[in-house]
Amino acid sequence: MKKLIIASLVLGATCVLSLGASQEVKPKPSPQRIEVCFVVDTTGSMGGLIEAAKQKIWSISNEIVKAKPSPELKIGLVAYRDRGDDYITKPFELTDDIDTVYGHLMEFSAGGGGDTPESVNEALAMAVHKMMWSKDSGVLKIIFLVGDAPPHMDYPHDVLYPVTCQEAVKKDIIINTVECGAAEDTAVAWKKIAGLAEGRFVAIGQTGDVAVISTPMDKQLAELNVEIGKTLVPYGKDEEREEVLTKQARSESGFTTTAAAPAASSPDAHELRSRPRKRVAALKFLPPRCTETNARWQTSRPPQRTSR
Repeated sequence: MKKLIIASLVLGATCVLSLGASQEVKPKPSPQRIEVCFVVDTTGSMGGLIEAAKQKIWSISNEIVKAKPSPELKIGLVAYRDRGDDYITKPFELTDDIDTVYGHLMEFSAGGGGDTPESVNEALAMAVHKMMWSKDSGVLKIIFLVGDAPPHMDYPHDVLYPVTCQEAVKKDIIINTVECGAAEDTAVAWKKIAGLAEGRFVAIGQTGDVAVISTPMDKQLAELNVEIGKTLVPYGKDEEREEVLTKQARSESGFTTTAAAPAASSPDAHELRSRPRKRVAALKFLPPRCTETNARWQTSRPPQRTSR
């Protein structure tokens, strides 16, 4: 009898263990982290294209945010002009605060320049070496160079883009290039930069190749957004309250500026600006190759890097 009882207990325990193994819950994959820096030409020659560039930047950002599951995303900006202008480069550090990124992007305006080439070399060097990129090799790191003019290759004490591209590869940073307009010399340089840094090249038209759809509700939505903003009561330290109020002002400005980015009531703008500081997970299109989510870019990371 004892043997029978013991055998029954062993059999029961085995069944329980087997059942537990069959119902084991698989751990969720860790969210993929993605860091993106947009390097944008803001010289005078971009006067008719700066809004198209903003639309393209916002569209690309929106594509990343809409990925399912969405990644842990940080976005940075580097505005650049040329030597002798108000500034050569104006960096904004990588952050997961989408409201802040949107505010800085909307402040970009065209000015300066003069001759055709611009300080592209310094801007790329700033993005590669001064941005606070993660040192984790598992983080996907991408730069989008957006502009309409080629780099100055004649400036003294300049770090030329072939060297910067090599440094980007060492840091696992991909550089994609977006040409605004149709200048042949720019296309040649942009394709070289993308090729050296394992990225892709694309050209956009005057509108950024992004559909901006106005609706009869846009004006009312903007007014409602302002009214809702009036109910905001920030708390905390003085600088913290000031930061909240500044973000709200930028948000209201975005809703009333229809040409600055995709229309404020459009899915692109609403999707991004309604998700500040969202912790987001792995893009399905990278690596090793993009799929339908970002098929226009055909951005890819080689399965294995060659030895350097």
